[in-house]
This record gives sequence, structure tokens and C-alpha cells, in this order.
Amino acid sequence: MIKTKKRKILLLPGDGIGPEVVSEVKKIISWFNKKKSLDFQIEEGLVGGASYEKNKKPITDEVFYKALESEAVILGAVGGPKWDNLEFSKRPERALLKLRKELKLFANLRPAICFKQLVDSSSLKPEIVSGLDIMIVRELTGGIYFGEPRGIKPIENGERKGINTHVYTSSEIIRVARVAFELAQKRNKKVTSCEKSNVMEAGILWREEVQKLRDEEYKNIELNHMLADNCAMQLLRNPKQFDVIVTDNLFGDILSDEAAMLTGSLGLLPSASLGSKDKNGKMRSMYEPVHGSAPDIAGTGKANPIATILSFSMALRYSLDLNKEADILDQAVQKVLDDGLRTHDILSKGKKEVSTSQMGDAIISKLK
Repeated sequence: MIKTKKRKILLLPGDGIGPEVVSEVKKIISWFNKKKSLDFQIEEGLVGGASYEKNKKPITDEVFYKALESEAVILGAVGGPKWDNLEFSKRPERALLKLRKELKLFANLRPAICFKQLVDSSSLKPEIVSGLDIMIVRELTGGIYFGEPRGIKPIENGERKGINTHVYTSSEIIRVARVAFELAQKRNKKVTSCEKSNVMEAGILWREEVQKLRDEEYKNIELNHMLADNCAMQLLRNPKQFDVIVTDNLFGDILSDEAAMLTGSLGLLPSASLGSKDKNGKMRSMYEPVHGSAPDIAGTGKANPIATILSFSMALRYSLDLNKEADILDQAVQKVLDDGLRTHDILSKGKKEVSTSQMGDAIISKLK
């Protein structure tokens, strides 16, 4: 019998509700191993505030090397007020930035989907958000979050000056735009590229490079350019005009959060951070829920695990080439929502409230 190499999945529970929601993913991975004869090998590590408490740093080299060796990384959440006053380099969020930068995870995929069972939870009218399905592709390793020079410096008159640098190269723009065009090919063949080319030279370069790539390689894709502030307005006015949105690190951070709230169910939204494929076809990746660590409800059983579970579904689809298994998991989530089960954050009249673990168990019961 030929032994196959087990596929390593690194679980990084993190802080707040992170350990609770990742625990439900762990149960689902075990189900797939047992019922579908898959070969996932689970490893775990500390990250964020949990790592700082033990190691005085937000991520250790040991955990980082585990991430390098994994097929996919599943992250819970990091951060909390407990660590807000730490020096910048030791804050929990620095672990995220290190993982994204060192793993070269340049494309962040943030779906904004309005689940039909929760359309009334949106702050917008049902007719505006019903059927909403947007994919936002955010560039993740360039722009103002990583540009140099940066820092806070004293100046001659006794004041201080804060400096951040917004910079992009052609290759950084082209590779993330290509991800957006490839996704659009499998969706509705429409891409909206967002920048601030009216006031920023980096925005002019962004617009030019995205247009050039479309004209040379993706002539069948409809490409629209939109200023980022207008996009923010249009997401509220007529969100269903969008299919795939591609934008830079800063604007992507803002627009994807706005789009997430259109759905009325932040606890259901996953995300994927993807890198380039190596010569063996292996792609480094990290998956995490859109929601934060929510320390105010940590340990109460109120956390919604669905976003983290759907993040694992994205890992099945994008990193592990297991589309069928991803479909099975997505359908199980839909069936549980159809049954009227709700965690506290999405509870409405006439529905049954369940705990974090009860929601995970209910989803497992629907897996076939």
C-alpha cells in the first residue's frame, strides 16, 4: 500500500472568540477525515495576544514555520483591548501583517453574500440586498500599510510628524488584477476597479495597469473604473451593480467592511488570502472570518462559527482542490439556516437560538 503524504492544516485560534469558532472547524475537519477518508493533519499554534502572553511576541518563528509548511492556515481572530497599549511591533495584529507579508499572500478575497434566510437583517431594504453576491479582491501586501518611509518623527517647531507612504509597482497591480479577472471568468464577467486616480499618482498607475491587462488578456471581461469614494456610495445605493471589485490595500480594507455590513450578517462572512503558486503548483494561503475577536462575548457560547466554517470551505475550494467537499459544507450551512437555527448575533423572532457548539454540531449533522 502506497502511503500518501498527509495534508497539513494549521489552526491558529488566536484571541477572544477565536478559539471557540476554530474549535467547530476542527470538528468538521475530523468529520471529513472519518466520513470521506480524507487525509488532513491538524496542527495548532498560538498567535496574537495569546502568543504575546506566553512568548512576549505576537507570533513565534516556530509557528511561522508551521504556516510555511501547511497546505492552508485557518485563523480565528486576534486582538482585544487588553493589548491596545503595547508598542506597535508587539500588538496582536502584527502577527497578521507578518503572515500576509512573509507568506506573500497578496490577494484577499472577501465575498459579500446576502443569505436569503437573513435578508431582513440588513439595514437596507430587502429589494436592494436580496440576492446580493459580490466578491471583493483586495491587494494585501503593498500600498500604505507597508510602504516606506513610515513612522512618527519630531520636527523643528516641537510638533511631531506621522509618515506613511502609499506605493505600488506595476507587477503588484497586475498580479492582483489577474486574480480578479480569473474570478470574473467564473462569475458574471464583470470587474470594477477602484482607486483615487483623480488625486493620487499611484491611482493613475493602478488604473492604467488594470486596463492594459484587460485589453491584452481578458477582452471578454467588462471592466469599469470607479473612484473609491464613489464606490463606497454606490455600495449603499445599488450594490447589485457589482460582481467583482478589485482595489488596493487601504480602500479594500474599508470597502470590504462596508460591503460585509450590507448583508446584515457579519458572523457569516468568510475570507481568503492567497499567494502565487510555486513550481509544484502549491499555493500558500490563509483563511479567516471577517469578524473580529469580540472579547465581550468570549466564553459565553454566543459566537457565530459560520464565518470560520465557510472560511474552511474556501480553503477546500481554493487551496485543496476539493470543490465537491466545499459544496457539501456550503449546503449544510444553508440547510441549518433553513431549519431556523440562529446564534445570538443573527437571532430574529420565531427562530431558535443555539450556542456556538450547537451550531457546529447542527452543521455536521447536515453533512452528507
